[in-house]
Amino acid sequence: MPITPLPQFEADLQEYRDQIAEKAAADAAEQKTLVVRFGAMKLIGEYRYDGKVKPGCGSKVVARTHRGTELGELLTVTCKNGACAKSITRKEMLGYIDMSGGRDYPFFTKGKVLRIATTEDMHAQEGIEQSRHELVRKARDAVAAAGSSIRVVDAEPILGGELMTYYFLSEERVDARDAHRALSALHNCRVEFRQVGARDEARLTADYERCGQHCCCKNFLKVLKPVSMRSAKVQKATLEPLKISGRCGRLMCCLRYEDETYEELRKRLPHRKSRVGTPHGDGMVLSSQILTQLVLVRLDIGENAAVPVENLTPPISKTPPPPPEPGTHFRRESRPPQTKQRRERTRADSTAAPTDQPATKKKRRRRKKKKPQGTGTPGSQTSTGTRPPQPSKPSGERTTGNRPADTGAAGGPPPQGTAQPPQAKKKRRRRRRKKPGGGERESGSGPSNPSNPSPPNTPSGPSA
Repeated sequence: MPITPLPQFEADLQEYRDQIAEKAAADAAEQKTLVVRFGAMKLIGEYRYDGKVKPGCGSKVVARTHRGTELGELLTVTCKNGACAKSITRKEMLGYIDMSGGRDYPFFTKGKVLRIATTEDMHAQEGIEQSRHELVRKARDAVAAAGSSIRVVDAEPILGGELMTYYFLSEERVDARDAHRALSALHNCRVEFRQVGARDEARLTADYERCGQHCCCKNFLKVLKPVSMRSAKVQKATLEPLKISGRCGRLMCCLRYEDETYEELRKRLPHRKSRVGTPHGDGMVLSSQILTQLVLVRLDIGENAAVPVENLTPPISKTPPPPPEPGTHFRRESRPPQTKQRRERTRADSTAAPTDQPATKKKRRRRKKKKPQGTGTPGSQTSTGTRPPQPSKPSGERTTGNRPADTGAAGGPPPQGTAQPPQAKKKRRRRRRKKPGGGERESGSGPSNPSNPSPPNTPSGPSA
């Protein structure tokens, strides 16, 4: 009896055979494709490899890239488990590229891995690395001789010698044709001139950051996205430029790593000056901390409390209690106990303030009363050491700077209508000044001064 196969069984068998063939083709393609990191800018390329010797993770290989023959580091993606530190699977690599910039990620596929690097290749690459400093110095001299103001940052020759790449720093677009011609004359190969910014300069020249690790831009970051100041304000307690800036002088790239986490934690916290309920009672939010998730609340009873955000509840009362009246005082038992020194200091401060100003005013009033009024006996006027009052000058009298000719040597009264000498006026002003002890000055007073005659009908000294 012949056996007739059922169509459903034949379809299932064919599907199974197709799956096995696809898996074998994928394994064969995966074993012949290697991922290589190369160049000073740490570019990534996935290239085909037909060699019989399978290189290990992190080994050096010689690859023909879109720039020429150069030495690169192998990032093995053919390892199915991806267990070692420098190995990942192809699926993980493609997912990382999509999340790290997508089309902007510097990923290349046109090329081929030629061989595993030999000892001669390693020595040749070491000599190239040592010559980069001298190439930069010569390039700067050539650019300066050409009259260009651009600054050459780095030079990158490759292992095959097909290309020489110069990187120059400029934040704006500049005309570098003269500098390119000056540098092309130094080499017998194709010279490429690339303009970079401050972050790319740090990628080329920087080494370690303050965290102790390699700079992210030089280690693994390939797409340098801008960092906003909002991230720095949320994550840092201070905005000092030295603490939030990297080697390039811009905001640190690592501020973007935890920005999403900070944003989620910040949304859980209540707004400032909003009313919340706590286990100690209702209050108003004064401040909050994002990482610790603590909220500082000013309670209605007049105390501050730090409460976790999980213990916050809606407030019982939507409105705060009314403030106390201006004349309200605390009870005596609620005041803190005062020591003897504190009570004496408080009593001294309360008594010293109101007595300083009135004492000064009273002293000034006494000084005004001590001024002579021009009345009294000659003895009473001279007993206090004051000079008798001078007669007032007529309203029509004019003062000139000439000394009257008829003034006697003994000092008589000047005739009417003549001008009083300015020297006597100055001395009169000096006599009216008072000593710090409260008395008036006695210098120049008395009848012995010939330049200051006594007024008429006034005794020149005390009576016998």
